[in-house]
Amino acid sequence: MIAVSALARIAEARIAEAIERGDLDDLPGSGRPLELEDLSRVPAEMRAAYKVLRNADVLPPELELRRHVHSLGRLIEATAEEDERERLRGEFRRRELHYSILVERRTGRLAFGLSERVR
Repeated sequence: MIAVSALARIAEARIAEAIERGDLDDLPGSGRPLELEDLSRVPAEMRAAYKVLRNADVLPPELELRRHVHSLGRLIEATAEEDERERLRGEFRRRELHYSILVERRTGRLAFGLSERVR
């Protein structure tokens, strides 16, 4: 405990010196309130991993698939060639089914019907 206390005092002293010198005056967000995120719904043992993955722009598999299914739907709408549209529809259905399976495993509920427009 004593070592932590000594380190805390040294850190506080260095921060105070930096403030006096003006080293911290031009930091991004200076003068505005901190934007704190609510992690209350994330289990405590998963919060560090959640933050690392979020900061690395890594999405859970369900969200990646949902995003891909949405993109496929838009691509199908924009494709004029019928053979390509049919191939994309098959891919769409496979991805939608995979998404539904992942969501069901995680939540115990079915997640069919991501997009009714692509049938």
